[in-house]
Amino acid sequence: MLKENLTNVEKAVREACEKSARKRSEVTLIAVSKTKPTTLIQEIYDAGVRDFGENKVQELCEKYDRLPSDIRWHMIGHLQRNKVKYIIDKVCMIHSVDSYRLAEEINIQAKKHKLIMPILLEINIADEQTKFGITKEDAILLAEEVSQLDSVRVEGLMAVAPYTENPEDNRKYFKQIKKLAVDIQRKNIDNINMHALSIGMTGDYTVAIEEGSTMVRVGTGIFGERDYGTK
Repeated sequence: MLKENLTNVEKAVREACEKSARKRSEVTLIAVSKTKPTTLIQEIYDAGVRDFGENKVQELCEKYDRLPSDIRWHMIGHLQRNKVKYIIDKVCMIHSVDSYRLAEEINIQAKKHKLIMPILLEINIADEQTKFGITKEDAILLAEEVSQLDSVRVEGLMAVAPYTENPEDNRKYFKQIKKLAVDIQRKNIDNINMHALSIGMTGDYTVAIEEGSTMVRVGTGIFGERDYGTK
């Protein structure tokens, strides 16, 4: 069942890439494994996936030691400053940086481990009160502030588009994120790159790819509905 789901998602990713004249290698498929047991994650790993996304620090840490060491873990959920130290040496990227103070703490912890942590700036693209992220207007200022930190590296932007039955409804938001990334890149800020766009989830990832996404975060499409009673 899971492998069939993965095959269908992979097919849709390839078709979206072809439709937008992009190479399949330009898009990273991140299997969002939050609330999923390690047995299911291992099954998707065995099918060839290496990038997995988690929302909660404790859950990521618990799974980290029980699964293959070559998994590339992505922190995609809201991150509290006091929990950065637990994942700094476990993740390949933190997608959800929405303040200078969080970036500063990541920088402090990264220094302790003598590493440079790739991060994305999280944008609240639709200005939804229920979601984290900074406004489009504040993004350039935050990029300029974070650029002064020497143990983090801004690689691009992340956003969670509104839930919708029709993925086409979110195309405008994906276009806005892409434009914002281009605008920031044009500023030529030291230590700031905009080559990564973490946009698109199960309901709208094909539209996101058509609009320039380089990372799609697919959970339900691969694992099925979430089970909050299982770890």
